[in-house]
Amino acid sequence: MANHASALKRARQAEKRRMINRATRTRVRNAVKSVRQALESKDAQQAQEALKQAVSIIDKAAGKGVLHSRTASRYVARLSSQVHGLGA
Repeated sequence: MANHASALKRARQAEKRRMINRATRTRVRNAVKSVRQALESKDAQQAQEALKQAVSIIDKAAGKGVLHSRTASRYVARLSSQVHGLGA
């Protein structure tokens, strides 16, 4: 464990950030899961709404650095193609 004040503070900050990042990653996974469930139920309208919310959550996670920007783009692209394929 850290012994001086600055290192103790850094450890506190790191733990707080870890919990925030963990919550953000969970939020992303749940949003992606809701899109996939809508796709399985073949409900195009619900899938479109879930996709809209998921894209917003994924973009916020990428902006905060929780997800890499290319990873976020890949998630959005794959979900979008599946949702648009469902509508066709």
